[in-house]
Amino acid sequence: MRKQISYFFLVLLLGCAVTSCKEDNVTPDNTNPVENPQHVPLGTIVGFPEDFEATTKFGYPTDTITLGSGDWILDDALIGTSADDRRNGYQSVRIRYTGKVTMNFASPKGVSTVTVNHARYGNDPESEWELWVSHNGGEFMKVGETVKSTATTLQKATFTVNLTGSVKFEIRKISSGTARLNIDDFSFKGYGLAGDTDGTYDAPEPVINEPLPTDNLHIGMGNPSNATNNVANFANYLMQKNEYDLSYHRDRGIPNWVSWHLDRTWIGSAPRQDNFRADNTLPAGWYRVIQTSYSSTGFDRGHNCPSADRSSTTIINSATFLMTNMIPQAPNNNQQIWADLENYTRSLVNKGNEVYVIMGSYGEGGTGSKGGLTKTINGGKVTVPSNVWKVIVVLPEGNGDVNRVNNTTRIIAVNTPNINSVSSSWGTYRTSVDAIEAATGYDLLSNLPEAVQTAVEAKTDNGPTN
Repeated sequence: MRKQISYFFLVLLLGCAVTSCKEDNVTPDNTNPVENPQHVPLGTIVGFPEDFEATTKFGYPTDTITLGSGDWILDDALIGTSADDRRNGYQSVRIRYTGKVTMNFASPKGVSTVTVNHARYGNDPESEWELWVSHNGGEFMKVGETVKSTATTLQKATFTVNLTGSVKFEIRKISSGTARLNIDDFSFKGYGLAGDTDGTYDAPEPVINEPLPTDNLHIGMGNPSNATNNVANFANYLMQKNEYDLSYHRDRGIPNWVSWHLDRTWIGSAPRQDNFRADNTLPAGWYRVIQTSYSSTGFDRGHNCPSADRSSTTIINSATFLMTNMIPQAPNNNQQIWADLENYTRSLVNKGNEVYVIMGSYGEGGTGSKGGLTKTINGGKVTVPSNVWKVIVVLPEGNGDVNRVNNTTRIIAVNTPNINSVSSSWGTYRTSVDAIEAATGYDLLSNLPEAVQTAVEAKTDNGPTN
């Protein structure tokens, strides 16, 4: 009995000694980033990379756990601590069957790349898994290629995301069967944040002391209709996405206008996704045009912001196929004249320019491939516009874009009837910004100084067309 008591106190003393040692080696961080913003580097957020060390979960049933970065949902997944769990530190996630690990929060300021460590659990067979992202509260979409975990030591997988705005991620094991998968050290780098020197983000907390960017805004040349994101403003509802901004008209089922900035960083080799779909970010209760709403009508699902203007990643390209970016467009109008103008615009960018593009439509009634004037489709829920227009501001690559527009800046304005017998040359339909403003009631380049607006908006472009 005496030996047992002595042994107990020895263990107790050793435990206290170890605890004291650990506390002596940790420098407590008492800085409150909200109260002491001077201690927080510009644009920094705290809490990532997520190492899955902060809590435990011993079973596979779905549950929400709180980690250092925030709440995560583990579905058919647990926190593994065994010798067969591949991990840095004491713990990692272990996923079985077709389980998932989902962020139950969103990082508010964008992500450029994601890295994840992964390995086979123990001597289990290889597993396949994927990274999925939800952007600005939208549906989850796959990022990059499917990953195959074949090693029994942790390997690093890197994904290119390049999204601004709110993002959340999900890891999905897609190979079923008995093979289990370990995931550890989830980290990412920020994207598009002014003042962030190394691009590294560490958690989904509010950004401290972040300046607003002044360049490369999709509505950098102005908000043409003073659209707002007030649901009551249903005829002029502002929707701001990573890839473009737009004013949406609930009762017409189409955008009034879409505006986007285009430089070489947006153009890449990502394939055309063709995943036309409803925009689930529309306000609750609003009718959502779906991918088949234009079927058998004689009209194309005509992009405003073109697919090929957003080809840097598959996620970015996919965003152009939301139906809030579409109008019912006569096939020859869409596939000939507008396709040629879009190709010409990208050729300007590839020659070292950047452009600001505003495209819109107005009126009611177009003529598609079936002939005859059609005013609405989809049971009256989608208006067929009578005219389709575009304004393009062309600048050499640089900074301070609004301030670089002057009386000699090339402004291309085009206005076409939405008919299938349209001329094949977009140059035929060149007009002035003033004329488009008179037809729409918009103030298209409102961010420019008044004197510059007056000069450039009165001109009709006479430059080359190819």
